[in-house]
Amino acid sequence: MKHNIKISIILLTLFLITQLIGLAVVNFYLDKENKIPYGFDQKEQMEKTPNFYSQFLTSLITSFIIVILLVLFLIKIKSSWFMRIWFFIVIVFAMGITISALLIKLNIIKATTIALLLSLFLAYLKVFKKNPLTHNLTELLVYPGIAAIFATMLNLPITILLLFLISIYDIWAVWHSKLMLKMAKYQMNEVGIFGGLFIPYASKKIKEKIKLLKLKYKNNIPENIIKKSKIKIRMAILGGGDIVYPIIAAGVAMKTFNALYAPLLVIFFSCLALLYIFIFGKKEKPYPAMPYLTTGIYLGLLISLLISLI
Repeated sequence: MKHNIKISIILLTLFLITQLIGLAVVNFYLDKENKIPYGFDQKEQMEKTPNFYSQFLTSLITSFIIVILLVLFLIKIKSSWFMRIWFFIVIVFAMGITISALLIKLNIIKATTIALLLSLFLAYLKVFKKNPLTHNLTELLVYPGIAAIFATMLNLPITILLLFLISIYDIWAVWHSKLMLKMAKYQMNEVGIFGGLFIPYASKKIKEKIKLLKLKYKNNIPENIIKKSKIKIRMAILGGGDIVYPIIAAGVAMKTFNALYAPLLVIFFSCLALLYIFIFGKKEKPYPAMPYLTTGIYLGLLISLLISLI
């Protein structure tokens, strides 16, 4: 197994919860009466723009390339503060979109304003008062908001193509160029923020060693002692893209088939794909999750299509 059973269950559970929250948020914003706040709603623009989907795909791929180049540039000049601010802004608006859906549903006055204020507070905790618990819990609110923006703008053919392209990139970035690993390492070590779920854990032997060192050094273990003691904390990681793309696909499936079974099938097979990686993946070996998730999503879409034809 890639991780132990407990960590695998926790990671898979967090993934599933995020998918279900995301589905609810996307479903809310698919209603034409419910506009995505803070200027991110594009429903009217879609209706007015000829060839919107082809233009959107071109813009999306171009933006993706620019973002990757920008991140590499920031890593080279070691501008961690800029990346931290960037993360903070994205997190605020993404959580704001998610929380707004809930508050509007509850008929709260000034829902989008209150949601933005709550998001600012949560983003502050996430970025500047970080710990694994607050990080992972706030991640549950980040990706549904991001997915809502894209799911309302994409159609099924473009989504299928996009998933294929992202999977090819993921294979190249993880197994060939190691670009994804370099970016993840920089985020965690230099920026102090990671875009995705992460759960640190250690073996029983390492835990006992840490416990003894904490008692000896009164919870303030010197860094040189940690290195000498060969304390190794493992990290179970699931990238943000691996979380958000299945939500987008589920939202597009709901929009396309106009039935709940379609997005649920997409989510179900996405979970199975992730479970496959956890069971058959090797420890310490990085895996590009998107090819596996894309296969699961395609299966969910195919079965949804067959059901719709019956």
